[in-house]
Amino acid sequence: MDFESWKTVCRYEQQPDLPVLDEVDVLVVGGGAAGVAAATVAGEAGKSVLLIEKYGFCGGAAVAGMSGTICGMYLAREKHPDGPEQVVFGFTERFRAELRRRGGLTEAQAYGKTFTVTHDPLMWREAADQFLLEAGVNLYLHTAVTGVIMDGDHFRGVVIESNAGRSVVLAKRIIDASGDAAVIARAGHRYFYGDNGRIQNPTMFFRVGGVDIDTYLDYYGDNTICPPKVTAAIDEARETGEYSLPRNKIWMFPTTRPGELMVNATRLAGQDGRVLNVIDPADFTEAEIGGRLQVRDYTRFLNNFMPGCESAYVVDTGVEVGIRQTRTIVGVEMLTNEDVVSCRKRDNGICRVPWPIELHNGEKPKLHWLLDDYYEVPYGALLPEIGENIIVAGRCLSSEHEALASARVTAQCFEYGHAAATAAVHSLNTGMPMRDIEGTAIRAMMRDNGSAL
Repeated sequence: MDFESWKTVCRYEQQPDLPVLDEVDVLVVGGGAAGVAAATVAGEAGKSVLLIEKYGFCGGAAVAGMSGTICGMYLAREKHPDGPEQVVFGFTERFRAELRRRGGLTEAQAYGKTFTVTHDPLMWREAADQFLLEAGVNLYLHTAVTGVIMDGDHFRGVVIESNAGRSVVLAKRIIDASGDAAVIARAGHRYFYGDNGRIQNPTMFFRVGGVDIDTYLDYYGDNTICPPKVTAAIDEARETGEYSLPRNKIWMFPTTRPGELMVNATRLAGQDGRVLNVIDPADFTEAEIGGRLQVRDYTRFLNNFMPGCESAYVVDTGVEVGIRQTRTIVGVEMLTNEDVVSCRKRDNGICRVPWPIELHNGEKPKLHWLLDDYYEVPYGALLPEIGENIIVAGRCLSSEHEALASARVTAQCFEYGHAAATAAVHSLNTGMPMRDIEGTAIRAMMRDNGSAL
């Protein structure tokens, strides 16, 4: 269909003179874990793919937010006599292996009753670049989606904006991997925020250098979740009135770099105590500024109370605060809290999740462990209730509040992207709408492509 025809059938009347910058088989919006996986898998299947990313690099919450770990690969157990047991593979394993090959990934580190790995954010970016370029993906960095082009309920493309101005990208299939359901929301389709508007707190992650790691580990131990004595030390520091330390249960991870720790310690709320929602730029700004202030206070705490950290200094904070939750789509299926705690398996499951419910809503994070088991996320959780040619990947999948606190982590986001791309490619090859494809078929294709299902 030529451009003039598009203008007559789509919601495009307000801006009829915008140029069409590109026409592709698959458009991926957002370059986080889900977006990189989706674009790579679709490109490797021979489709023309464009990935749009608002920053100058890929990585999303893992890199811009500096969450810094690939969580969700390993089973949780009371004891691990044989070490960690990995149960999530597919694209997750491909990316993990590439980071490891580059020297950008630690060995598995204890995290409560499970394990995680810490990555180098620069090498994450470079690994993503390599995957995308080798798959033939076209990439527009420093570009944001500002509108959608619709033909009834059919998504036909998006309006994008960069320093070059506004233009249009037309696409046969769109994967919304923005994390915030940006495409779905701009179409006016339904979404919600957490538990009646209450969402998880954002966090400003940071890294400190100058650490005597051996001394630190002798005191802190080899579990990345802090021991009770560290919580007690935070409470003691608070009592002096000289520190702002709103969270007393913190997590610290040795990185691949000598003398460096990644710290997950801050808890960001509004000055009036309200939950900050970073979709609102005023809340986003408050979180960023407040987060940097807390980073300095937590670093002073480390200097004065944590053995091995006496000379520690801030290396960097995230480019943005770590975002755990914003919009959640209303989907064809919903992942429920009961699905998670009962470790429900499904014929249409497209991803295993062994990660605990890790809910950040107050001073102390809530952890509900899934011991020796996992649940599966249904394919329908990636499909909005209405809308053709669109599928989501990442933390905006259809999910209840506490369920999302488990399902949102990096290993799973890679596999959501894998699933979304598999569906988009199959839809293009067969002409079948993505919502008409059986989840069992997507599951089988992902299994053939290396996923453990």
